[in-house]
Parts: sequence; C-alpha cells; structure tokens
Amino acid sequence: MAEPINLEKLCFNSIWLSDIHLGYKGCRAEFLLDFLNKTRADVIYLVGDVIDFWAMKRSFIWPESHHAVLRKLLELAAGKTRVVYIPGNHDEYSRDLCGSTLLNVEILRDGIHTTSSGKRMLMVHGDQFDHAVRCGPLQHLAGEMGYDFLLFLNRWSNRLRGSLGLPYWSLAYYIKNRVKNARAAISAFEAAAAGEAQRQNMDGIICGHIHQPEIRTIGGVLYCNDGDWIESCTALVEHRDGHLELLHWGDLQQTLKCDRAANDEVVHQILRLPALVKNFQRNA
Repeated sequence: MAEPINLEKLCFNSIWLSDIHLGYKGCRAEFLLDFLNKTRADVIYLVGDVIDFWAMKRSFIWPESHHAVLRKLLELAAGKTRVVYIPGNHDEYSRDLCGSTLLNVEILRDGIHTTSSGKRMLMVHGDQFDHAVRCGPLQHLAGEMGYDFLLFLNRWSNRLRGSLGLPYWSLAYYIKNRVKNARAAISAFEAAAAGEAQRQNMDGIICGHIHQPEIRTIGGVLYCNDGDWIESCTALVEHRDGHLELLHWGDLQQTLKCDRAANDEVVHQILRLPALVKNFQRNA
C-alpha cells in the first residue's frame, strides 16, 4: 500500500513561476490553480509573462480559469505570502510600475534572492538575453509559426491523453529538445544568462522566457529556469534547507492522485475495523 501524502513536502521557502501567459489559449491555468491550491510558500516570485498582452491584442480571451489564477495570487498576496512580480516582455506595460506595490504585490524590474543556504541568486525574466540567440527576421517568423503549430499539437495530444485517463505530457518540450537548432539556441541563451550572473558576482541566476525548465551549473554559476505553464507546467522551489528543485506539476499531480487514493484506502480500512473485530469475536 502506498504511503499517505505528506503535505509538509509541499511547503517551501520560495516558489518561482513565470511564463504563465494568462489571456492566451494555450495557458494551462487549471494546472497552475491546482498547484497554487496544493502548495505553500513564504514568498512567490512571478518572473514575467504572467499576463500575455501580445496574445490578447491578437485575440482577446479571458476564461474563468485564468481569472481564478489571478484571484488566487491576489488572495495569497493579501494573506501571509509575500508576492513579488518581475514583468517580462509579454507584460512589458507593467514595467512602468516597477518600484511600486499594487494590491500587496511588489513590482520590480529585477531582484536578488538569498537562499537559506546563502546562495545569492539574480532574478530576471530573461528577454534581455535574446541578443545571444541570433536569427534573421524570416527565421524568427518561421520559428514563431512553427512554435504555434507545436503548441496546437500539444493541446490536442493532451486532450486525447486526458480522454484516455493518461497524465499530462509535453509533446512540445519533447520535440523542442530533439531539434538541433532549437537546442543550440537554448544553450546560447543559458550561457548568456549565466554570464550575466557571473558579471554581477552572483552565485546563480533564476529566469524564465524560453519555456525550458532547467537547473545546471554553467562556468561555476547555478543556472535555473523555472519553465512555463504552456508546455512544461513547472515551478522552481526552494526547500527549507535552501536547495532548489524543479517541480513538474503534470508528473507530481499524478503522484498526488495516487497518494489521495492511498489516503482513501487507509480511511476505508479504518472504517472497516469495527466489522472486522466483530467478525473475529464471532469466530474466536
């Protein structure tokens, strides 16, 4: 029998989320809402592209699930959770508000977080490193169209998986990591980000922007990318001892379902105890 879930495992010092893209049809808002309802943190850092104003200009959508995520974040900010927002390029209008606090949410252009183990981490969205990924206008357009098609396939493949009772799996992430040019662009971005952290004498950097969750050491610098909530459904978390980890919520959600089933089984067995005792007494 599986062990019942330990909710303390989902309590953290810090959580980093980025590239949520509320207002875009590909946003996995229901996954993020589930994540926010099942986790606790002293501070939540929103590292850009929380609301996708670019997508909303093309086609305005704002379903209830997107509103629920925003409402939940504001509820957390109004409570005991410190919420810090670092705008990205898709919500760059919010950069005019940097340095202010709105609805208990601190808005910063960038930031520094010191982990409980003493690591100083630079926090930025990451669009300032686009210069490292060199491509012409036609390549950029082709890449954008290809990525949109990839996300379309990702949405429909997961609808099919859901109807078959299968967990979320990112087709987009799988393909992207097997295309040579895409992998080279990702590596160039990661190197530029790590280089900036090194230039500022930081122990590491935390960013988003490229929808590529990662934790690895580059030239002695800890590079962390918290991923996104379109493809990978990931968050970066700091545990109580200060170590950083990526949570893949699609995978963890399945584990939680199994743990809940284990909890239900434990309750079921406890409820059966009186009948089992009576049966034992009769047969004794």
